[in-house]
Amino acid sequence: MARIVSLGSALQDIYLIDRDDFAGAEVAGQSIFGQLVIGTKVDIDKVAFEVGGGGTNAAVSFARSGHETIFMGNLAHDAAGEAVMACLDEENIDSSYVEFLRGKTGCSVVMLDAKNGERTILTHRGVSGKFNNLSADDLELIAPDWLYVTSLRGDMDTLLSFFEKAHELGVKIMFNPGELEIKQLPKLIGLLEDVDVLLVNKREAAKIVPGVLLTELLVHLATYCETVIITDGEMGSIATDHQEVYRLGVYEQVKMRDATGAGDAFGAGFLAAFASEPEKSKSKDSHFAQALQFAAANAASVVQKYGAKAGILASSESLHPMPIQKITDLQL
Repeated sequence: MARIVSLGSALQDIYLIDRDDFAGAEVAGQSIFGQLVIGTKVDIDKVAFEVGGGGTNAAVSFARSGHETIFMGNLAHDAAGEAVMACLDEENIDSSYVEFLRGKTGCSVVMLDAKNGERTILTHRGVSGKFNNLSADDLELIAPDWLYVTSLRGDMDTLLSFFEKAHELGVKIMFNPGELEIKQLPKLIGLLEDVDVLLVNKREAAKIVPGVLLTELLVHLATYCETVIITDGEMGSIATDHQEVYRLGVYEQVKMRDATGAGDAFGAGFLAAFASEPEKSKSKDSHFAQALQFAAANAASVVQKYGAKAGILASSESLHPMPIQKITDLQL
């Protein structure tokens, strides 16, 4: 097993779930979520309190696969912060590098239409959206094998300090940037030289490099990073480690209850499997291909439950075959 640091956000997610009152509507050519009349009280079917945030979502995937997992992020001394800490403790995740700041822990209200899984998320980032107080020097004390980083809300200076320290220490980096990082494209490109595994979706990939097809985007992104994974929702994904290229479908066709955390589940699921020792099995698939399969299975499991963590798989989960094609004629 590996020692993995997950750097990112931690939030409390409050789910408001209903089958009727959150139905969508068209207003002035725009799709509006929730036909709610101002000034009225609305009874909803269900409420659920969960813990979210890309940093903790990834950390749970690593911990459930048996890795020694450390979460780094910011909380406040409030009820939401207590909920996050309780989750980390329950999942056996090291929280000793969590910083407590003045203010409020981040919180999201998820308005979810139970009929079709459509949702609107209202988020207050609070101290959970700040990262410049975190010290990259802590990596020397932790001595991790991997640093997994989700969006730091466009804080390129903090990203640079952690990436440089990780590179100095020989720590491998997997990076799942967000929109605020991609908007600072020159700085993002500069960061990618230290990244071992890059995860983006198709829309994000098209903002970083030219191309329309997944294969075009993959070829261009592979000039920056050794391993690149591009997801495309229900169309599956494509990935390369410069030795092999795979095109994947979805793991299985499932009823989507809640898409929250699906991207985190895919990315962290990949690293959870990839950072593990290859198991002896009858499968002829490479360790890289098996990690991609676990990533897809993890994402498929998460979207079947409410919240970003309830469906996260353990490494002991038995997986069934899925659509996966090895591409041999793509020039990287």
